[in-house]
Amino acid sequence: MSRPEQNNFVLRAFSGTAVVFGIMGGIYQGGWMWFMVVSVLSLLSLAEYYRLLSTQFKVSRGIGYISALAVIFSSAEGVRPVSIVIILSLTVYSIMMLEMVRRQISGGSLAILNTGGTLSGILFIIVPWTCLILLRNMPTGRLLLVALFACTWSCDVAAYLVGTRWGRTLLCEKVSPNKTWEGFIGGALGSVLMIAMIIYFQEQPPFPLFLIGVVCAFAGQFGDLAESLVKRETGVKESGSIIPGHGGALDRFDSILINSLLTYLIFGVFLE
Repeated sequence: MSRPEQNNFVLRAFSGTAVVFGIMGGIYQGGWMWFMVVSVLSLLSLAEYYRLLSTQFKVSRGIGYISALAVIFSSAEGVRPVSIVIILSLTVYSIMMLEMVRRQISGGSLAILNTGGTLSGILFIIVPWTCLILLRNMPTGRLLLVALFACTWSCDVAAYLVGTRWGRTLLCEKVSPNKTWEGFIGGALGSVLMIAMIIYFQEQPPFPLFLIGVVCAFAGQFGDLAESLVKRETGVKESGSIIPGHGGALDRFDSILINSLLTYLIFGVFLE
């Protein structure tokens, strides 16, 4: 390993450790501490997402941030699904009104693209982060979140290590040229192994906690590819640079987004 590679490895390890301690500390404390961690990371991710889309077309960031805050704060004391639906609907009408004014003044508008881009950020990023707040408020929320993040990170690390060492068969090269089937399988095994360890050491019944390992084994890797798709279409390599050695907040937490949605769907809706 060359000196630059060694320095980058050390930087990635240091910043990655800091992120882990920050997340786990927020989960352990819960309450407003976790709420603030989620708020900051979700808004940073949304800002990066809007910056990517802005390379292609106009995005109403201000309306998007207001809508994001409304969705996040609605989860502080619990949320009813109808509340989020109303917020999203009002977001659409707000953007339409803005585009009406724009067209009246300049003769041109981008209502469809603007609405789709702005709203997709809320659905792609903010709603999944909100699920992490709702999960923490559940009686077993601390364990669920620890398992969720541990399995997600284990999947990411295992996929990277196995793919780098043994990866030969490309998985989806036109979306993410470095992803391989070997890495995908390694990531899945890493997630399943992690949830098995958590169940064993925490002395928990295998079901339904084992479902988190299965979700993170497959869905999280799809979430990673989903963000890669956005970056390919916008011609950007990384969403940001706020986390040294890892890129942006969206780069670091892309896999957790769909994992949080599915985990809340399982434990907060189906098994409630």
